[in-house]
Amino acid sequence: MTAIPSLVLVSDRHATEGRDLVTVVTAALDAGLPAVQLRDKSLSGRALFAVAERLRAATARTGALLFVNDRIDVALAVGADGVHLGGTSVPVAVARTLVGPAGLIGVSTHAANEVRALLGADFAFFGPVYSTPGKTAVGVAALTPAVAAATVPVLAIGGVTAREVPAVRAAGAHGVAVIRAILSAPDPAAATRELLAALR
Repeated sequence: MTAIPSLVLVSDRHATEGRDLVTVVTAALDAGLPAVQLRDKSLSGRALFAVAERLRAATARTGALLFVNDRIDVALAVGADGVHLGGTSVPVAVARTLVGPAGLIGVSTHAANEVRALLGADFAFFGPVYSTPGKTAVGVAALTPAVAAATVPVLAIGGVTAREVPAVRAAGAHGVAVIRAILSAPDPAAATRELLAALR
């Protein structure tokens, strides 16, 4: 079974300060980033597939994992390592029949009872732990019961930077999922190394 990484970069092409998404992600991969989740609900299937192909090539070169958010067809088409499911995605059991026993399945959660119900998933995102644009933080205190309720590794997401890593680790999180902490950083490679050092 593939180990669940302690750091996942979730893509957002609007958070790159005008830079090409794959170029920024590649810099993070070269700095040791272990996993990328491609998430873009506004792209057509064809456009998403094109980005996924570029990310698959970049992650394959460094040995990093690639997950595709929601679009299981795109994940299968590019040979991604797994999928990530949101609240409106197909059920985990259905996704499992499509990705097979070797495919990794992540699920986004926002409360301890949602984490408890994750039968068949391999890992969970929990958050937003800290404030992010347009979302209200659940707080780091909510992370502890969520981790306690989980039977899979839980990664904290939402406003997490290297500075917050000790707090979410103390709450029991397996690791963190980030967006702007890497994608908006002036030096994505340095930001990646800082996060990895904090997680170690």
